[in-house]
Amino acid sequence: MKTVLDRISCPEDLKSLSINEMELLAADIREMIIDTVSQTGGHLASSLGTVELTIALYHVFQPPDDQIIWDVGHQAYAHKILTGRKDCFDSLRCLDGISGFPKRSECAEDVFGTGHSSTSISAALGITTARDIQKRSKGSRAVAVIGDGSLTGGQAFEALNQAGHLVKDLIVILNDNEMSISPNVGAMSSYLSRKLSTRPVMNLKKEIVHLLKSVPGIGEDIYKVAKRAEDAIKGFLTPGMLFEAMNFQYFGPIDGHRIDRLTETLSNIREIEGPVIVHVLTKKGKGYLPAEENPSRYHGVGVFDVETGSPIGPKNDIPSYTQVFADVMVKLAKKHDNLVAITAAMAEGTGLSTFSGRFPERFFDVGIAEQHAVTFAAGLASQGLIPVVAVYSTFLQRAYDQVIHDVALQNLPVIFAVDRGGIVGEDGPTHHGLFDMSYLRNIPNLIIMAPRDENEFARMLVTAVECNQPVAIRYPRGKALGVAVDENPAPLAIGKAEVLSEGKDLTIVAVGSMVEPALDAAQRLTTRKVSATVIDARFIKPLDIAAIRASVEQTGVLLTVEEGVLNGGFSSGILEGLAEVSSLPRSIRRLGIDDRFVEHGPQSVLRDRYDLSSRGIFQNALDLLDMNKEHLNDIDETAHGTR
Repeated sequence: MKTVLDRISCPEDLKSLSINEMELLAADIREMIIDTVSQTGGHLASSLGTVELTIALYHVFQPPDDQIIWDVGHQAYAHKILTGRKDCFDSLRCLDGISGFPKRSECAEDVFGTGHSSTSISAALGITTARDIQKRSKGSRAVAVIGDGSLTGGQAFEALNQAGHLVKDLIVILNDNEMSISPNVGAMSSYLSRKLSTRPVMNLKKEIVHLLKSVPGIGEDIYKVAKRAEDAIKGFLTPGMLFEAMNFQYFGPIDGHRIDRLTETLSNIREIEGPVIVHVLTKKGKGYLPAEENPSRYHGVGVFDVETGSPIGPKNDIPSYTQVFADVMVKLAKKHDNLVAITAAMAEGTGLSTFSGRFPERFFDVGIAEQHAVTFAAGLASQGLIPVVAVYSTFLQRAYDQVIHDVALQNLPVIFAVDRGGIVGEDGPTHHGLFDMSYLRNIPNLIIMAPRDENEFARMLVTAVECNQPVAIRYPRGKALGVAVDENPAPLAIGKAEVLSEGKDLTIVAVGSMVEPALDAAQRLTTRKVSATVIDARFIKPLDIAAIRASVEQTGVLLTVEEGVLNGGFSSGILEGLAEVSSLPRSIRRLGIDDRFVEHGPQSVLRDRYDLSSRGIFQNALDLLDMNKEHLNDIDETAHGTR
């Protein structure tokens, strides 16, 4: 049986649909999202919550003339389906398939690439301003769709402030799936917003303002009184006074699952001049009961069974590095009553939910505000506390200035637990944690560590708590190695590497997640009569140059392995250190990510693609040794005059 979705190939096809047909379309889209995400994993609850809103937007607005910018983008799956990608939607987040986030190179309707929060209003304001400068904005609008969580980010308020100042024709849709409003107040407010946003009412309002101001002598005072009365009524019936204060016209809240009300309101506000904000109430996980009941669990999910909502995959008792972090943090908090934990809206993702339950007075979720999180931690540290900022590598990028100025410059003992360091998988280039070693390594006073297994991770956390200076520990997404964690982990000697095996042919220096595959590659090399020294650097800064130098002076061949960018990264530090002591080996190869952004795909596949696997290290070691033999043969032949 043909569905409404079968008739839709682009946004233009929505124009002729009735309200009833759009409601049927919403059901079709939800079914496609649930079926696909159950096979590929992805951001389920958020995208299910915005289906009707997406349909209404594309029914009313006219892309690409009207440009719709999705904040973060994890609520944009319906957008992808409606903009020509329904036939390839089953490749969502798969290697070489479509991205889980808006991506400019993928589709013309992906107006602005996203993946991090709170950027949509800035981008929409920039687009609107550019159109004005180029005199091509007549009749078209830029629309930013931003969630209530993303609105906690400071950049969103910076953009609102400027947009109100510039008085541009900008529309902001606030997708609110958290705020609870009294049903009566919400219904009255929704009704007023739909009626007050009509063109006749807006024109009448302009005429009344003009009339009041024109009364000789007292017109301005009468207008101010009337304005205060209007604001008082709005303040009683709506939560929009904050936006009105920033020079936005506020409408809402509107039921985000009533397509009739959405299309009516959006049609009205499309014609209103100046900055407008429409407050839309939605429910995360709408239409799929497990996601409605537990939206946090279904925010980002792996493969699951649609009937039960249960995850599918092999049972594995080995904890993830995030779980190890959670357990060790609780143990450390019991021992150190001045230890506190901070997250930027990622309590579950970073493993701090357990800590927050055990030590609620020492746990702080600051919202999507990484800059504030770091400076807040610096303030805590200045008063003798030991703050641990748990943050994904990709999100710590947003607080780089604060790490330098507010923590490192003042040498305050803030600990950065940098989760998802390295390749993260299907979330792709906006979420890979490939830059942290490079962007942190040049900061004075900062110690940087990376564990090869969970026990070393526990020891690094103990080291960080006891060393009384800024520390960053970066660790990967996914399962640890199954190594037992010591009951009382001992701190590490700062800046000391560990030699795990010794050989005469090759020196392999690896760090963090790359140590285990390096060891495995060294074992495989023995089948080729090659013996390798494998060094677990442990510290990205300070590096144990003495240990590395001692080995390369024996082998003359160096292979470095890091799960991060090569430019300015871990291996750059090794070469700088060896050059300073005039101990550069005769043959060098660096394995890591060259000057590029890494695509989305399974972690294991991407690591193998970029030679960050046992196979890749093994093959590169053989190639490097062959090159070294050729180099030695050339020297030998030249010495004997045979060339």
